[in-house]
Amino acid sequence: MGDFSLDQIPDLPLDLCVGGAQVPASDGSRFDVHDPATGEVIASVADGSVDDAIAAVDAAAAAADAWAATAPRERSEILRKAFELMRERSDELAHLISLENGKALTDARGEVAYAAEFFRWYAEEAVRASGSVMTAPSGANRIVVLQQPVGICVLVTPWNFPAAMATRKIGPALAAGCTVVLKPASDTPLTALLMAKILEDAGVPAGVVNVLPARRSGAVVSAMLHDPRVRKLSFTGSTEVGRVLLREAADQVINCSMELGGNAPFLVLDDADLDAAVDGAMIAKMRNAGEACTAANRFYVHADVADEFSRRLAERMGALRVGPGTADETEVGPLVNEESVAKVAELVDGAVAEGARVVLGGGRPDRAGYYYEPTVLLDVPRTAGILGEEIFGPVAPVVTFTDEADAVRMANDTEFGLVSYVYTSDLARGMRVSEALDSGMVGLNRGLVSDPAAPFGGTKQSGVGREGGHEGMLDYLESKYVAVTW
Repeated sequence: MGDFSLDQIPDLPLDLCVGGAQVPASDGSRFDVHDPATGEVIASVADGSVDDAIAAVDAAAAAADAWAATAPRERSEILRKAFELMRERSDELAHLISLENGKALTDARGEVAYAAEFFRWYAEEAVRASGSVMTAPSGANRIVVLQQPVGICVLVTPWNFPAAMATRKIGPALAAGCTVVLKPASDTPLTALLMAKILEDAGVPAGVVNVLPARRSGAVVSAMLHDPRVRKLSFTGSTEVGRVLLREAADQVINCSMELGGNAPFLVLDDADLDAAVDGAMIAKMRNAGEACTAANRFYVHADVADEFSRRLAERMGALRVGPGTADETEVGPLVNEESVAKVAELVDGAVAEGARVVLGGGRPDRAGYYYEPTVLLDVPRTAGILGEEIFGPVAPVVTFTDEADAVRMANDTEFGLVSYVYTSDLARGMRVSEALDSGMVGLNRGLVSDPAAPFGGTKQSGVGREGGHEGMLDYLESKYVAVTW
């Protein structure tokens, strides 16, 4: 696409998308969207207010009955069309994601392909919301179980995967017959707004999908959660914010799906294929420059192979080309904002102060934008603060171990439990360790676990519920039991 600018997407909405129309904020407020590679303003979008949030719920409520009554096959065909339109516009979407998020184009293209698959998968699932019929054990009646849409859904998505986190929620919600209000992250509203246009072009009726950019996130989301017409919240973001939203959702006893923080351990056992382990580490750590809840956060490497693994990892990470995400040659783009860079720098500096040794990177490059160097830390103490927090940056701290059980204990010693990674040449050993790891997902000899056909989610404080797979649509359905005699 050459030098990319927003002028190349003339149908990109920059206002709120409510009830099938593009409308300004009720009070006229707008906010700027920045390019992380330069810090420069690239667009101004409408800043939704509490009144706008209620208007979006109004629109979703007005469309709810007709959409729930729409034939499953018709909903399926609309989602399939959305999938096809995303593929047709994949280059625009990838460049837009890179521009507002900072991720390298290769990562952005991968995200668009992944995001589109949720529409294809749930186009297929839309016709499979099956209930059941059985005879009561007493023989007195039949037990008929119907699956019905849960109702109006508030979807809150993060900035790190602005397309995929939207489709992973919109897809199953629409397949189930629900209407939605999407509140995208303030750092990356443009991708969500273009998704609204794509869904409109695919035939989604007015009011079924409403997109509400807003800097006033807390007040806007709270207002919707306290509207009795809203029956579902799906949130992807930090555990800290998730706790707040769970408390708010309790006031109206709202059905919640929460995909929260991660602190993924990456275990390299002494019998691991090191070539495969390093390849997997590069994916698990460096996809989206480490700005992923599934990113490998803590590397636990057996002492017998730690030196060789770390050397190879540092060599591979050091060879990555850093630059603006929209440049074709870039492999590591900037982080999303200044706050993110400052946090990563603080974690690395803290680890070094605690005794870690920097063998690659360890600082900010001398250039404009929100960059942090790919970094490898060795001799990281087991008590180092960097091991207890989600880094969300291109930093790999390495800890050594000699005992498998000890490695599993360290891996599980966290409040999070989203995903873990294990590398071993012994499948039985790998399955044993996978079962012992307290996480919702495990990548066994794989650095990538996400798949639209698989249930994505975590244990402990990494979340509630699952997204993706058949399970993902069940979160948007209520089971209604009818006792009947015939």
